[in-house]
Amino acid sequence: MCRGGNAVSLLQARTPYRARFVEAQVRPDGPGRLRVECSIQNASAVNWTERLPSGSAGQSGSGAVGPIWFGYQVFDARTGLRVLDGARARLSEELKSGEVRPVTAEIQLPLGEGLYRVVISPVQEGVAWFYERGSEFLEVEVFSTPDTVQVRSVRRASRAGQRTRRMVQLLRRFLEYPVRNLLRHRSLIASLVRRDVLGRYRGSLGGAFWTLIHPLLLMVAYYFVFSVVLRVRFGAREGSGDFVFYFLCGMLPWLAFSEAVGRSPNIVLEHSNFVKRVVFPLEILPLNLTLTGLVTEFFALLIFAAALIGSGRGLHWTALYFPLILVPQLLLTAGLCWFLAALGVFLRDIGQIMGFVLTVWFFVTPICYPASALPEGWLWLFEKNPMYTIVEAYRALFLENALPSALPLGVLWAAGVAAFWLGYAWFYKVRKSFADLI
Repeated sequence: MCRGGNAVSLLQARTPYRARFVEAQVRPDGPGRLRVECSIQNASAVNWTERLPSGSAGQSGSGAVGPIWFGYQVFDARTGLRVLDGARARLSEELKSGEVRPVTAEIQLPLGEGLYRVVISPVQEGVAWFYERGSEFLEVEVFSTPDTVQVRSVRRASRAGQRTRRMVQLLRRFLEYPVRNLLRHRSLIASLVRRDVLGRYRGSLGGAFWTLIHPLLLMVAYYFVFSVVLRVRFGAREGSGDFVFYFLCGMLPWLAFSEAVGRSPNIVLEHSNFVKRVVFPLEILPLNLTLTGLVTEFFALLIFAAALIGSGRGLHWTALYFPLILVPQLLLTAGLCWFLAALGVFLRDIGQIMGFVLTVWFFVTPICYPASALPEGWLWLFEKNPMYTIVEAYRALFLENALPSALPLGVLWAAGVAAFWLGYAWFYKVRKSFADLI
């Protein structure tokens, strides 16, 4: 215990900038003024004096440190810039180690209206503020006008506590902003998705029915190539009918995913008028692609469900777990769309590159062939593909009447959530540069 106590004393002696506020009261004292009444404790092992200790350079070698005053600094709460370095208040006499003394000070705020953060701390004149050396300090948030002063909060704080609080605030904003924007602009998102779906086939004979016809024709084309020409079969089943269901089931998530991701690199460029001329929430544009792809998947799902029921297979109760697969799929898609939409502004070739990447991605995902056809030695690598997990989970729920494996599903959720928030953070960070590049 003695050794530990000696170590603490040595540490305190080396760091004399340790203060503790026992109690504090801050109240308005007229326009642009605050009155501070507090009790401060010398929490170091060195005495504080308001004069330069004799025979020292103001350091703790003589058992005292000085000159120590009581001061304040005013910061703009929104920008963090220091706007005022206030007058000092005396300690009246030497404050010995461990002693507590009441201190009264007057704080003059800037004349202009604003939200300010006032830091109140002892200061060794010409050397350092105590709060900059890790000491506790008072932090006051105040809103000031030429006529009134409103004290919003008074709290004891430290630099370490501030860093922790700032990290918590950043993390909370990081998690809240995408969901908040989705809810705030939900009516605009719904309007843009409806316009995108209907406007894509405006003027054609089929009209909105192309939303149903297009995925159906695409599925028929793939079926002819892989089932009729190449005679691909799933498992021990030899009939082409079984291939149809396994193929359609694998195409369901791929239709929504590839449509959104393939269009995302050019989405900001296509709406450049929103970037330059009007105030518009650009972050909802990639989200619109995700939801438009979901509409395409919905119609394809109707075709698939009707085929299952018509063939006598029906829908098993495991289909109720479908949202557990759909949600991480949408999170992953939205995250990639945000990332590629922002990247497409800086690298215009990314749209062409993604066309090739999606083609390769389609063929390394077991959609047109069973997973058992993949090389066993490389299967671990193919399983890292999130679309591999999604396709296998769809088939487990709708065709095999079983629940998907828990571990791959957990990894998929983690990847989807990470992609969603990281993609949004990247888009949000660089969107201010769009106007200069378009």
